[in-house]
Amino acid sequence: MDSRQSHLKSIRPEILSTTINDSMSADERFQNLVLRPIIKFQNDLLVAVFKNYIQKHKLVFYDLSIEKRIDYIENAVQKDMKLRNSMKGMIIGLFTVEDYEIYIQNSSALNKRMMNIVKQRLISHIQMFERPELLAVV
Repeated sequence: MDSRQSHLKSIRPEILSTTINDSMSADERFQNLVLRPIIKFQNDLLVAVFKNYIQKHKLVFYDLSIEKRIDYIENAVQKDMKLRNSMKGMIIGLFTVEDYEIYIQNSSALNKRMMNIVKQRLISHIQMFERPELLAVV
C-alpha cells in the first residue's frame, strides 16, 4: 500500500454504528466505508464553509425560523453549484485512487448520497449557525 493511501485511510474516523453485510448494494457499502468517515473527518471544515456561505449571502439565514433555516440548508446544498462542488471537492480530495475508481463508476448516485449526508450533518449542527455575537454571550 502506498504512503498516500495508507495515510488517508489511517485518518478516517471509525464509525462504530456502521454495519457492512453481503446484502447491501455497492453504493451503500461505499457510502458506509468511504463517504461517512470522510465527511465525519471533514465536519469542522464543512461547518466553517457553510458559516462563510451564510456571511456571503447577506446574513439572511439569521432572520429565518428554524424550519426555514433547514430549508435554506437543504436548498443551498442541493442547488448552489459552487457550494456543492466545493464541498464535493473537500470530500473527493480525501479519496484514495482505489476509492476514486469506484466513485467514477457511479458518481451521480454517489454524489447524491454524499450531499444528503452533508446536508443532514449541517442540519444536525444548526445550532452552530447562530449569529457570532450571540454565541459570544453564551
